[in-house]
Amino acid sequence: MLKTRAIPNRISVVMPCYNAAPYLAEAVGSALGQSYADVEVVLVDDGSDDDSAKIAERLAVAYPDRLIILHSHRQGPYPARNFALSQTKGEFIAFLDADDWWDPHALEKLHAALIKHGADIAYCGWQNVGEGIVSEPYVPPEYEKEDPVAHFVRTCPWPIHAALVKRELVDHLGGFSERRFSSMDYDFWLRALASTRRMVRVPEVLAYYRWHGQGQVSAVKWRQVLDALAAQQDFIRANPGLVAHLPRERLRDLTHGQVLRQAYRAFWKRDLVSAQRLFRHAAFAGAYRTGDLRHILTAVMLPSTLYRGLVSLIDGRSCRT
Repeated sequence: MLKTRAIPNRISVVMPCYNAAPYLAEAVGSALGQSYADVEVVLVDDGSDDDSAKIAERLAVAYPDRLIILHSHRQGPYPARNFALSQTKGEFIAFLDADDWWDPHALEKLHAALIKHGADIAYCGWQNVGEGIVSEPYVPPEYEKEDPVAHFVRTCPWPIHAALVKRELVDHLGGFSERRFSSMDYDFWLRALASTRRMVRVPEVLAYYRWHGQGQVSAVKWRQVLDALAAQQDFIRANPGLVAHLPRERLRDLTHGQVLRQAYRAFWKRDLVSAQRLFRHAAFAGAYRTGDLRHILTAVMLPSTLYRGLVSLIDGRSCRT
């Protein structure tokens, strides 16, 4: 994956970009304006049809020798990241999407912690931001001092830009898998955990993740949940020794149980397409209890249009009472 010889102490920032014109300059400026001195950005414009490519070219003039511009054509974010990885030169790798940003001292603090503790991964806290988003800053637990396997199997441990990684580890992992639509960052961190426990937390919020309204998630929520389940199952199958201390029922709750919980969450948000698909998955996996049968049976037995119509009818009656 990574073919060139690493430049010591350099941090290479991998940035896929697709139609991010309103945010791109801020994201690149966030990376190249870090207090850590030796940073390069490898940006892949993945066939944008807005002004992203033009903005990227202007930024390359503003940051000569520090911003590398590559082009692909709508391959998706994970192939774009892998393309960028093949052109990086740094001893350390960070990931930043073209609409997110870092605290100005993020890379300096992550790098210092990684070096001080001899770690392969340094991670930090983050905050979700965006129009209509109300989200408190979040600092994750010290995974390395608890049970990282249980934590990682339960959910993706951090967003992709809340960590700094040694290039050797990225090289060992071969970059990102491209098999799944939405959970290959989760797959990447699970495979990283299988390779190393040398990680260290920086207990500060240094990364900011921009949400773009409910449409960012709801349209494909069911796919995100099932892709995450596939990543979990791949990890469990590949690493039976790492999960041996977790009882079978605990593993089932962390995997299929999470699908059922996400089905309820989608239902109460009235994302009925996702709710029905996830309830159906829980039914076929046998991951439900008697109290879930009302939701399970209606999701399985009714066609999609009737399922949505029934819920709408119930909602209408509730409004009239």
